[in-house]
Formats: sequence, structure tokens, C-alpha cells
Amino acid sequence: MNVLVIGSGAREHALCRSLSLDPAVTALHCAPGNAGIAEVAELHPVDALDGAAVAALADELGAELVVVGPEAPLVAGVADAVRAAGIPVFGPSGEAAQLEGSKAFAKDVMAAAGVPTARSYVCTTAEEAAEALDAFGAPYVVKDDGLAAGKGVVVTSDVEAAKAHAAACERVVIEEYLDGPEVSLFAVTDGVTVLPLQPAQDFKRALDGDAGPNTGGMGAYSPLPWAEPELVEEVLQTVLQPTVDELRRRGTPFSGLLYAGLAITSRGIRVIEFNARFGDPETQVVLARLKTPLGGVLKAAATGTLVDLEPLRWSDDAAVTVVVASHNYPGTPRTGDPITGLDEIAAQDAPHAYVLHAGTRRDGGAVVSAGGRVLSVTATGEDLTQARDRAYAAVGRIRLDGSQHRTDIAAKAAAGA
Repeated sequence: MNVLVIGSGAREHALCRSLSLDPAVTALHCAPGNAGIAEVAELHPVDALDGAAVAALADELGAELVVVGPEAPLVAGVADAVRAAGIPVFGPSGEAAQLEGSKAFAKDVMAAAGVPTARSYVCTTAEEAAEALDAFGAPYVVKDDGLAAGKGVVVTSDVEAAKAHAAACERVVIEEYLDGPEVSLFAVTDGVTVLPLQPAQDFKRALDGDAGPNTGGMGAYSPLPWAEPELVEEVLQTVLQPTVDELRRRGTPFSGLLYAGLAITSRGIRVIEFNARFGDPETQVVLARLKTPLGGVLKAAATGTLVDLEPLRWSDDAAVTVVVASHNYPGTPRTGDPITGLDEIAAQDAPHAYVLHAGTRRDGGAVVSAGGRVLSVTATGEDLTQARDRAYAAVGRIRLDGSQHRTDIAAKAAAGA
């Protein structure tokens, strides 16, 4: 199978790495890719937001499956253009991707499907926002209605900060605060059949102890030793399947990866948000544990044949990923700094630990930083303690001036807390 992956982040590197290990994948391409992806796939320049250009590239390469990784191309309708060219594509239509592209749309779908979520108000004026904030009280949860690269949410006890964030957005969703631990659960779907993957937990705040500003994610781990065994089945029955059924009923079937961000509250499971694609950094740990070859799973979703797929097989190992970010992230990052130590990890830590590239590029013979989140160091082990130890040992070999990372990824779960 000839596969083309669209995107250039750590999520796409994780996808390409898994696809490169699938014996059924005979050719692997990525556009535009990054310095790390170039080691496992042939890179091609393309504007990932240009559906016609992506479809033309897929046709030129003879791709038998296109995987659209990031949310912005999905919301822009890139998957529609590829489907119109007659090429199987893993990723929802532009209309269905509004599940991530508009939080107000997602709330409307959840209400119609009876999916449990936070009570909320959609606000377009300062007066509406002030009323909603007053109605819920602190802590205040203010979400930009549109795409914001994982950084459009403010959770604060400072009402003025909440109002300022609302004022900076055209439209916001203001919600009640949800207590309890958060869980990310992915599901592969062809619009009818829904196949849940293994749950993961990510760490959104920039600093240890969940302090600092919100980010796109600073690390993740899987499995969740504290989660109830029936969690996945409950989320499938109360969240994932009803959402897919409702979108199909509306005439906008959702085919691709449905990501549910969940809070396990004192009142039960509640949806925090939906994403329309693999999440970063959770993808890194979920795919590290998937034993079923990935290509066949994605192709079955793209061709409407998930019902015929054998049950997924999973490793009993644990996986931990630690994000190495550039100086000043999540503010404007410093870029162009050389990255060294990657060869040492490949020589001394593989196969149990490896590096997935996010914001990197080649500068002559060197790999340099090119974004906020630069690398995802991923490791597996017999348990979370061993996986953490291996991940942080590998992180310790990386040299990137001014870089930052959290030191407490999966620490509480590993300690049984």
C-alpha cells in the first residue's frame, strides 16, 4: 500500500513511524514533513491547506491512502478534495471537522445526541461574556470558539483575565468548570462503526505541578492504571457512538479519528472537547502500544470496512512521552538553535526510547529548532516507572540551548497516586 501523510508535527512523525513498521505499507510519503520524518518517509513540498494541491500530489504519487494529520487542513476541507479525486482518505470532511473547528457546533451536536458535557453559554459580546462568567463563578473556563492550536482555552480564578480572553476572541464558549482527572480517548470510525483505542492522559500546562500557561501538550502516558476497567466501553456507548450517529443523521458523516477529551467528574464522565484528528502528544504513546499494523486500520476506516476488522491488539507495556520545547514556549518561540544528542539516543536507548520530531528542520548537516514544541521523546517499559526512567534518560542526552521540559510527566500515576 502506497500511503501519503499530510502534516509536519510529532503526531505525523508518530503516524509515519508506525506506518513504516507495517509490512503492508510498501511506499511512504509525507508532505511537507520535518527533519525526523525524512528518516522514514519521502518528503514532498505542499501547502497542507490547499486541497487541490494535496489531491494532485496524491494522484501524482499513486497514493492508495491519504492520512490528513492536522486540524487546520481538515477544517479547510482538504479531505473532501482528496475524496473527490477518488482516493481513499483518513480524515473527516470539512463539515464534519467542525466538531473541532467550532466548539459551539460541538455543543449543539452533543445536545442533540444526549452526550454528557459541561453546561455552557455561547457569547459574542462583552456583556454576554460577563453574564455567563457571573452565572458560573470561579474557576472560569473560557474557550475560543475556533481553532487555536490547543492554546485557545483559559481556566482561571481571575475574572478580569477571563474577560480579557473573551474580548480577544470573536466568539467564545464559557462553561462550568469540570472537576476530576482528564482522559483522552481516541476512536477510529468510518462513520458507522466506532473502534476505540486505548486511553491516555496528557499534560497541558507548561510547568511542573500543572502550573504555568496552557500549551498544546507537554507530555502524555498510557495506560491509565487508575482508570476503571469499563471506562472505554462506557465512553463508547455514551459519547463516541452517539456522536457519530448524530453526525450521520445530519448528513455529515464523520470518518476518521474522533478524539474525546474527557473529565471524570464526581457526577460522571463529561466531554471537555472533541478533536477531529489524532491528538498530540497522546498519539505518541497510544501508537507506541498498538500491535495491530496501523495501515490496515486507517484504510478500513477510509473505505467503510471497519466492521470487518479483527479486534485491535495492544502491548501490555506502558508508554511515556516528554515534550522538549523551545525557549519561551508557549509564547513566541526562539528558533534556529542546533539540536544535538539525537544520535546518542539512537545508539544507546533504542528500541525502548526514540525521538519524534515536531518543530525541526535541516540546516545543512544540522538539525535545528523550528517551532515551539521541538521534540517528543517517547519510551516504553514494563510499567510506567520504567517507561519514565527511559524517557527522561533520553531527554537528558538532548542538547538544545534554552530548551524546557516538564519533569513530572506520569509521575503521580507511576507512584500509584
